Amino acid sequence: MAIQGRPNHELALVLDNKSNWQERNIAMSLDILLSRLDGVRHTGQGQWIAKCPAHADRKASLAIRELDDGRILLHDFAGCATADVLAAVDLTFSDLFPERGLDAHHHPVRRPFNARDVLRCLAYEVLVVLQIANLLLRGGALTESDHARLLLAARRFQSAEGIANE
Repeated sequence: MAIQGRPNHELALVLDNKSNWQERNIAMSLDILLSRLDGVRHTGQGQWIAKCPAHADRKASLAIRELDDGRILLHDFAGCATADVLAAVDLTFSDLFPERGLDAHHHPVRRPFNARDVLRCLAYEVLVVLQIANLLLRGGALTESDHARLLLAARRFQSAEGIANE
């Protein structure tokens, strides 16, 4: 059964690798939930409303949301507890959360500098190089101080490249 706003996953039976399994597992959990609800309507990207199965709902009061990481959030505006909603469709809380991969406990790397700050520093270094280039263009002589400043600019460019590739 195809759910409005969801691709038909019946064709995704062959698993290529672990990431395809996780993607399919996440989608199938949501598809199972949506298939067990009545009056499902797609309301936005990753969002649906449906009639709550835990009470006699005449109009949709159950909000369903799928987060980017595959978690599923439920909220019944009529006041039913999530546990009651899940029990009514024969699911558990674990069905709302995708299986985590082996690297799920790794925290994202925090970069010491954001890209905007690095680009601002590089823009300043470009101005320094342009000033020295203009000096040379007008026939001026390159001093030891100018040469040292050009070397510093070059080191900063190389350092910025290293930061960007981390």
